[in-house]
Amino acid sequence: MSENALLIDKAKCVGCQACVKACPFGALKMEGKLAVVGDACTFCGACVPSCKFDAIVLRREEKAAAADLADYKGVWVFGEQIDGVIQGVVHELIGKGRELADRLGVPLTVLVPGHGMDEACRELLEYPVDHVIQIDAPELRNYASEPYAQVVTDVINKRKPEIFLAGATAIGRSFLARVAVSVHTGLTADCTGLGITEERLLLQTRPAFGGNIMAEILCAKHRPQMSTVRHKVMQAAKKDGGRNGTLEKLGADGGLLGSRTRRVEWLPEVLETVNLVEADIIVSGGRGLGRPEAFGMIEKLAKLLGAAVGSSRAAVDAGWMPYSHQVGQTGKTVQPKLYIACGISGAVQHLVGMQSSDRIIAINKDKDAPIFSVASYGIVGDVFEVVPAMIRELGGEA
Repeated sequence: MSENALLIDKAKCVGCQACVKACPFGALKMEGKLAVVGDACTFCGACVPSCKFDAIVLRREEKAAAADLADYKGVWVFGEQIDGVIQGVVHELIGKGRELADRLGVPLTVLVPGHGMDEACRELLEYPVDHVIQIDAPELRNYASEPYAQVVTDVINKRKPEIFLAGATAIGRSFLARVAVSVHTGLTADCTGLGITEERLLLQTRPAFGGNIMAEILCAKHRPQMSTVRHKVMQAAKKDGGRNGTLEKLGADGGLLGSRTRRVEWLPEVLETVNLVEADIIVSGGRGLGRPEAFGMIEKLAKLLGAAVGSSRAAVDAGWMPYSHQVGQTGKTVQPKLYIACGISGAVQHLVGMQSSDRIIAINKDKDAPIFSVASYGIVGDVFEVVPAMIRELGGEA
């Protein structure tokens, strides 16, 4: 393998200083009339196109030799936990991970960083997994991006999984990119579909260009193949009890546990209704409500149904609802048993986040609204007449 190198051809360099100005790290400087490379160079390549005289050559380390790829085996899932509780997205990743592992004929492993997680890790063995690896240290009790990234990077370098999956949650999004950079591989974020190609590569599907196209991405030359996966887009695994999975408990090198931040206090969001992502029923409002006060009737209907309150992006952008209620490509992906869309036209960005719901009821006065294309039941009518009628039918006061 070759090492990273940034080379400047002295015969071609004319001392124009364009590369010095282009370097975001101040790694290039002038010595006399020639540009030279300093120790701060990260080999980002920003300087290369700035040179009109082709005097700069960037050589990157070859990390993907074919012989190296053969050393990577197995499908791994990141076992995200908050306050010792394994998060629901992990069970969805186990379901999809099992499918991928069976297709490849390799084991499925769940990696759980934390502290005092023995019981939770044993419970994971009741799901269709082959191995659970627990990294235990007091410093890992609460999530912090630096130690989590460092311990996960360390175990990946030692055990070499070919696929590594995490939830596209606040935690998964914040630390997995660090890991990908550290192990010199790619990362596909916010996947809504995963599969295996005939060449045994991970086929990663995600929305792109505002949800107008679905991009299919491969990572052919680097390992592991890494993805974050949206919550509630894949079927959660069920406990099967039929596998004799193994539990392995590892310590962590103290040098990997340092962090420049610490959690002082955790303030969970106070919700008047049930949690949006975990809800079995969601009542959502959109721009068709016309004003923020109209969400009052949406909240009334939700309370009568024991439902969560959702919102379209348009209503959030207008300041009518907090971002935490937004459903869609740039909000939360949900999969309730019943989704009631009130005054929502059905832009593709919203449909991406809710079209996997078991049953969808759409209420809109525009009979041609796109929301009706995914609705199980459609009501063409004024939302200010239909929703109050539903509230009265359920025994409430409209």
